[in-house]
Amino acid sequence: MKPTRNHALAGWLRNHGVTAQSLADQVNDVIADLTGTYGTVSERHVHRWLSGETKWPNDRQRLALQRVTGRTAVQLGFEPRGKTSFPPSSPEEDPVYRRAFVAAAAGAALPASTPARSRRLGYGDVDRMNAKLAAVVSMDDRYGGTPALEEHAAALAQEALDMLQSGTASSRVQSELYAVAAALTTSAMWAAIDGRRMGSGQAHMHQAVTLANLAQNPAVQFRVWGHAAFLYRQLGRQADALAAAELARKSSATRRNPAFASLALARLAVHHANGGDARSALRALGRAEESYTRIDEAANRPPWLRFFDLAEIDSLAASTHLRLGRWEEAEKRAHQSLARLRPDLHRNRALTHANIALAQVGQGDIEHAVASARAVPAAMAVHGRVGNLLTEFTQRLNALAPTSGPAREWAEHRKAIAA
Repeated sequence: MKPTRNHALAGWLRNHGVTAQSLADQVNDVIADLTGTYGTVSERHVHRWLSGETKWPNDRQRLALQRVTGRTAVQLGFEPRGKTSFPPSSPEEDPVYRRAFVAAAAGAALPASTPARSRRLGYGDVDRMNAKLAAVVSMDDRYGGTPALEEHAAALAQEALDMLQSGTASSRVQSELYAVAAALTTSAMWAAIDGRRMGSGQAHMHQAVTLANLAQNPAVQFRVWGHAAFLYRQLGRQADALAAAELARKSSATRRNPAFASLALARLAVHHANGGDARSALRALGRAEESYTRIDEAANRPPWLRFFDLAEIDSLAASTHLRLGRWEEAEKRAHQSLARLRPDLHRNRALTHANIALAQVGQGDIEHAVASARAVPAAMAVHGRVGNLLTEFTQRLNALAPTSGPAREWAEHRKAIAA
C-alpha cells in the first residue's frame, strides 16, 4: 500500500517557514539537551516523515518533535502503533514523570560512598546534568510546580555540587557545573513559587544566588533574579521585586540576546503595574514587544528559555493590563495568549483562563467570567498561583453580584472541587 503523505507535518513546516533540514537540526538539539548526546535525525528522516514512509518516529524523536513544535506526534499527523493512548492529564499519570522521580528516589536511597580517589570531571558530566535540567524544565512546563518537582530539582542540584566536592575539574568545567546547579536550584525555587510555598522558595533563592555568582554565568544570573522578583512580589515586597527585576533587565545576557531583553522587560512591566505605575509599565511592555521582533528564532536557547514566545508576551501583557484595571485590553491579550499557547503547557493554560475570568468580571460580564473560571481544570483550580487568581476572582465576583445566579453557580463549583 502506498504511504499517505503527512499533511499535518507539512502544514506546520509551511506555516512556520521551517525547512526539513532546519527541523532535523532543532530535533537533534533537543535530543542533545534531553540525553546529553546529539541526535542523528537527518533531512532524509524528515522527508520520510513527510512522505508517510515513517508513520511513528521513535520515543526520543517524538518527544523532541513535541518540544520543537508544541504539538503531540498525533497532532503532527503521525499514527501510533497498536492501541491509541490518550495523553496524561496529571504528572501522576505520566510514565516519563514517574520514571524520573522513581530514579531519583532510588538514587537517594543508595548509601553515600567515599571515593578512593578523586575523579576528573569533564564535559560529559556537564552534558548529563544539563539533560536532567532539561527534563525538569519540561515537567514544570507541563504540570507546574508540584512539591515532587521542587524536591527532585533540589536533589539534582545537590548531585552536581557533590560531584564538584568529590572530583577535580578545569575552571571551565567547574563553572559549568556550578551553573547547572544554580539552574536546578532556580527550578526548585520556581516550583515553590508556583505552588506558593514561600518559605522553601526563599531558601532556594539564597542558594541559587550564591551558586549563580560562583558560576559567573550571566544567563543563569538573569534567571535567578527574574524568579526572585516574582517571589518578592508574592511576599508583598514591591521595592525588592522591582530591584530584582531591574537586575535581570541589566544583566549582560539581555545585551547579547534580545530574547532575554524582551522577557526581562515584559516581566518588568508586570512589576511596575503591580506598583500602580502605569506609565513605566506600558513603556516597558512596548519595549518588550519591540525587542521580541529582533529575536533570531533559529538561535540556540537554554532549555528554561524555550517556553518564551508570543503567547508568553501576550500573557505578561494581560497580567500588566489586569493590574492597571485595563480590563478590555487585558481580556484581548489573554485570548491572544490562549490561541497561541502550546498544547502541552497545561499550567499556563489554566492561568490564562483565570486571567480571562478576572478581565471579564472587571467589565461586569459575570456570566462569561464564571464560564471562563470553570474552564480551569479542577486539579489546578485550588493550588498555587492558579488558585490564588481564582480566589481573587471569587472576591471580585462576590463584591459585584453576590446573590446573582452565576455567583451562586460559582460558589457551588468551588465547594465541589474543594471537597
